[in-house]
Amino acid sequence: MKQELGFTLVELLVAMAIVAVIGIMALTGLSNVIQQQSIAQERSGRWREIQFAMRVISQDLAQIHPRPTREEFGEAWIGSVNANPNTYALEFTRGGWANPAVLPRGSVLRVAYDAEDNTLIRFNWSVMDRTAVTPPIRTVLLTGVEEISVRLIDINGEAHLEWPPTTMSGMSALIARPRAVEFRINLEDFGWIWRSVETS
Repeated sequence: MKQELGFTLVELLVAMAIVAVIGIMALTGLSNVIQQQSIAQERSGRWREIQFAMRVISQDLAQIHPRPTREEFGEAWIGSVNANPNTYALEFTRGGWANPAVLPRGSVLRVAYDAEDNTLIRFNWSVMDRTAVTPPIRTVLLTGVEEISVRLIDINGEAHLEWPPTTMSGMSALIARPRAVEFRINLEDFGWIWRSVETS
């Protein structure tokens, strides 16, 4: 009688165990690849958010305009550039405000930057000389912001945390523009990032 050839039960169990181990290893590797891809997408999205915010800031700062504005009650003037820790981190007039629809408005815009609740906010007003009832338009530029810092460099290369400098007064203080502005942002995930922009 001819003996039938085949696998024994032990051989089948060993083969199944090997296939199971290979499957688990492949599944673990695939899971790691998917996880790394998800992390890479999140970081890529975060970098896009950061780059967009820094581009908006740079475009605003590059077009600082010497036009001062009236304060909200119309009793005094605020300089074209104003950095004061009691108000906004930085407030200024920018030129080059495009008007493709030919609306009845000027070509300068009052903007400000400040941090609120771990968020970088850009403010702008629909009119240059606002009143107490003129609400700002708020745009969230960046989340995860722990702190912002602004340094303004004068024509002599000296850095100031407030603007206009105390050495200036009168009309010269109202229209004074820094030579450059360094805008620094401390992010909870990337630490300090900054952009230095020449303004004049």
